[in-house]
Amino acid sequence: MYILTNAQMREADHYTIEELGVHSLLLMERAGTALADEAEKMSPNGKIVCLCGGGNNGGDGFVCARILKSRGREVEVVCSAENFSADCRANMEKWLSLGGEILPELTYGYGLIVDCLYGTGFHGSLSGADAENVSRALRLRENGVKILSADIPSGVNGDNGQVLGVVMTADKTLCIGEIKAGVLLGDGIDHAGKIQRADIGIEVKDGVGLAQFINRAYAREILPKRPRYSHKGKYGRAAIVAGSETYMGAAYLSASACLRAGAGYTTLFVPSALVPAFALKAPEVLLKISNEGTMYAFNASVMSALQEYDCVAYGMGMGVSEDVARGAAWLLLQYQGKLILDADGLNSLACYHHDLPALFRTKKCDVLLTPHAKEFSRLSGLGLEYITLCGLVQPKELAQTLGVNILLKNAVSVISDGARVSVNASGCSGQAKAGSGDVLAGVIAGLCAMGLSAFDAGVLGSYLTGKAAEFASETVGEYSMTASDVIAYLGRAFLYLTEV
Repeated sequence: MYILTNAQMREADHYTIEELGVHSLLLMERAGTALADEAEKMSPNGKIVCLCGGGNNGGDGFVCARILKSRGREVEVVCSAENFSADCRANMEKWLSLGGEILPELTYGYGLIVDCLYGTGFHGSLSGADAENVSRALRLRENGVKILSADIPSGVNGDNGQVLGVVMTADKTLCIGEIKAGVLLGDGIDHAGKIQRADIGIEVKDGVGLAQFINRAYAREILPKRPRYSHKGKYGRAAIVAGSETYMGAAYLSASACLRAGAGYTTLFVPSALVPAFALKAPEVLLKISNEGTMYAFNASVMSALQEYDCVAYGMGMGVSEDVARGAAWLLLQYQGKLILDADGLNSLACYHHDLPALFRTKKCDVLLTPHAKEFSRLSGLGLEYITLCGLVQPKELAQTLGVNILLKNAVSVISDGARVSVNASGCSGQAKAGSGDVLAGVIAGLCAMGLSAFDAGVLGSYLTGKAAEFASETVGEYSMTASDVIAYLGRAFLYLTEV
């Protein structure tokens, strides 16, 4: 299942219509029918109104209204557009020929509003009659009227989810053809409601490089099998290098998550002063001293011992320092396994190494960087607003520049190796708390230890962590959920993937 930008969707439309010979009016008929089917599910009884614009999104709405009318449903059309695309005009005329009317504004008495005002090509802000009708729709929604958006809620930018001014908030968005980037990124995900896809026969000519949506089927394909005839050595050795006097919890969370993710051995390397705090706290974790004291200090002999491990996760809660940067650089230059660089490992590199591309070009390991947006900004030198507006582009470009895998953490995370792009939307707002990134790094380390590549572990780890958070929120809620709760529900997330 693909996630497409506006330009990619236009290319898919052009390929389907011009090269495969599928008439655009037939595609619009299918889209409108899919909307009508979904509208009847959401509103089995009562009046339905289609709020239409003058573009092809509006044309889908006119078809939807006509189909509903032919099924005996009470339906209205509201449209204030003055200019129409050819296909929209054709279906508007069909609606009028059946005795349908076009009203200038929303009134009352609806069970459902079908939002077909603007599609993915919209940018800027709504104004005039369109803004007024969306404002009315939102007031009606506050009183229990449901809203179904066609393709994307009106007013949301299709590339990055940006919203300016008044914007539709849907209970469900039916993406026509493929999922649109704007319903997942930025504020778009909070306006889209439940996201569903309708396959109407639009074909993608070449899927190479297109973003893939991480769903249950995709994640299940990646999940390593665990044969009954096996032993702990078969599932790999993971090293967690983390923690400081201030951030002891980061080390504990990462190591605990790594255990839950399936690693055969998990070893936690911490400064000597922290060891008593971890003794018997997690009895399955092996403890080793990274250096004397309360903060990380670079030690080449200890770092050399990391060569024995299949995977190293480095940086969680270590604090920003030149020593932490030296350790990260040593791993890039010398370590030959799979390396996850997180949190202060990234921040220290950004602070103390001014030619990151040159450093990463010399690496010997399979590297995954796991920055949140601010850390990504420090690594790339790009502003936060620019990163947000670029949508799916920047993780792929930075991965190409550095020759690594990137997992840009956000409400919806983007994973790229510079060629492939995958998008994870599992999870909830309860993860917006300290420790969530430490858990994710640990889960990815456990998956890498079992044999997954850094890219695949990033894909699967982000999905599993998100699902665990969803399951945790069902019990404790999103307000009270902690990172430890996510670890506790990782088992259920794995079961969700393995159950038939």
